[in-house]
Amino acid sequence: MEKLKGPAVGCSKATCGWRALLLPQVNRQSLYVYGSEMAVEKECVRQLQSGVLVIHPFSLMRSYYIMCMMAITFLNLIGIPMEIAFLDGHSGLAWEGFNVFSDTLFLIDVALNFRMGIITEDAEEAILDIKRIRVCYLRTWFIPDVIAAFPIGYILLFADLQYNNDDNPSKTNKMMRILMFVRILSLIRLARVSRLVRFFNEVEKVSNANLEVVRLFFRVLSLFMMIFLLCHWNGCIQYFVPMLEEFPSDCWVRKENLMNATVIVKYSWGVFRALSQMIALSYGSMDAPTNYVEMWIVMVSMVSGCLMYTVLVANATTMIANIDPAAKEYKSKMSRLEHYMAFMKLPPELCLRINNYYQARYGGKWFNEKDVMGTVSSALKEQIVVVMCSRLLRKVPMFQDRDENFINSVLLKLEYEVFLEGDVIVRQHALGDRMFFIDHGQVLLETDSYEKELCDGDYFGETCVLTKGKHLATVKALTDCQCFSLSWQDLQETLETFPSVRKDLEKMVQTNPDGGLV
Repeated sequence: MEKLKGPAVGCSKATCGWRALLLPQVNRQSLYVYGSEMAVEKECVRQLQSGVLVIHPFSLMRSYYIMCMMAITFLNLIGIPMEIAFLDGHSGLAWEGFNVFSDTLFLIDVALNFRMGIITEDAEEAILDIKRIRVCYLRTWFIPDVIAAFPIGYILLFADLQYNNDDNPSKTNKMMRILMFVRILSLIRLARVSRLVRFFNEVEKVSNANLEVVRLFFRVLSLFMMIFLLCHWNGCIQYFVPMLEEFPSDCWVRKENLMNATVIVKYSWGVFRALSQMIALSYGSMDAPTNYVEMWIVMVSMVSGCLMYTVLVANATTMIANIDPAAKEYKSKMSRLEHYMAFMKLPPELCLRINNYYQARYGGKWFNEKDVMGTVSSALKEQIVVVMCSRLLRKVPMFQDRDENFINSVLLKLEYEVFLEGDVIVRQHALGDRMFFIDHGQVLLETDSYEKELCDGDYFGETCVLTKGKHLATVKALTDCQCFSLSWQDLQETLETFPSVRKDLEKMVQTNPDGGLV
């Protein structure tokens, strides 16, 4: 995971080594939980002052540890059923070594969980107290983790060594039965699937990427991994059960002549039968189940397939419902608008212009600009309007070379408006109290004696915003226009805070009372 910054506090030489890996990092998730870099620094200081060895949930070590354990767990959940069903005790030294390594790692994981800080949904800081961590872990996942970490790999390795070194036939047969029992017992390691689910949830919490995108990605990834594991396990069971019965004459393995086939061929046929049963297309072969054991396998496969469909459809529905809520809200608003227009029996031409206005104003995404601006800080609000409108305001002579605070105050008063092609924005000789700044679009300014086109970056109505006088020209939209407007009332409220600017503008009006074209 990409790291935005290192540990939030400086470390001494003694601390800057491995100890720094245990401290929280400044990333998007930690800033989301704690609110600021200063708060993350305080969390680092709190952990250092506690004097105990605890891995913070937002530490770099925790992030990489989760990713590593997630990969090891997934490999276990794939390899264990394959080993039990198809390898028949001939897994080789490499796989036995991996089993021992995995068992050791999961035992270490159980121990580390007593030193792993906990972050809860409603907590303002991580739980770093050893006693609270211990109590919380013992009450929740300790027993499932111990069961899943039971060192079957060590037992299998020891039993294989005994079996290979023993020449006594009776002891060999007894050892073979013990090995078979132990291999079946090793299925308890599949309980590690709970660890995989928890690791996915923890990756979402400590991720350093865009939060919603990451949650959606890991939700999709975890869903497809669970479906894959379900199909994989079912395919292994298809072959494993006949193997336990020593391949009776009417079993599907003998009918497909797979007794001496390679592992990949056996596995492919097993998965094929599993998928055929899970999606209820056929039995995976030409024949129906020949005994009650196969019948139960088929029924379990069908039920698991139904559950897979249910989970897949439910998750897909939820994801689709959460994708682009602004577009869905827009469609809902448009549907209500269409019902309203039909109820009021508005003419088709007017209905079309209303629809065009909504499309031009919102672009297919519904949002309330005032609500959005109301949820951000005043500093951010100021930065937003500066980016959007500053270039427009500074083109007007009466706003040039003004105090930066005055300009920012005026920018906050601007209102966003949209006009469709053919709309009359202002009429000549009509009273006006607003000034318009054209962001995008073209307008035609008309008087009795001349015409003039205005486009992006131009403005009109500056006289009216100062005097509340009559417009000197008619302005029509030649294209769809996106404008910002400033009202006389808002300008007066702003000038109350800047009396020197008010005097300058009053002198400008007295010197040139008809200074604007409109």
